[in-house]
Amino acid sequence: MPEDKKKILVVDDEEDTCLLLSKVLSREGHDVLIAYNGAEALEIFEREEVKLIITDMKMPKMDGISFLKKVRKTHPHIRVIIMTAYGGVESYLDAMNFGAFEYLNKPFEIKELMNIINNALDIKSAEKPHEKD
Repeated sequence: MPEDKKKILVVDDEEDTCLLLSKVLSREGHDVLIAYNGAEALEIFEREEVKLIITDMKMPKMDGISFLKKVRKTHPHIRVIIMTAYGGVESYLDAMNFGAFEYLNKPFEIKELMNIINNALDIKSAEKPHEKD
């Protein structure tokens, strides 16, 4: 995989959102993995090298905050962007307190999301990508 190509995990129970983000991110040269809930995302995360996670807040089986908490236990430095159509101060504070890189209310402009993604991927601080054991 070329040095600048990043593997991004998109987690959302809305298929249209997953397909749109997959198309946009693939066009930008990234590999995109898709999961439709947090439980499925954890399975993918355990076996794949992932540089960035973009997850919805409200999903069946495991919501975005529960997923974020589980990811943080084993990989505290991976960047996670939370998206939600049900934003509020409490969910924002939960996301940020558990280490979300950014919190984005739906609907959002693709350009805004791409700026956030590029910022998350460009930061070089002491983080290593999630690697398979």
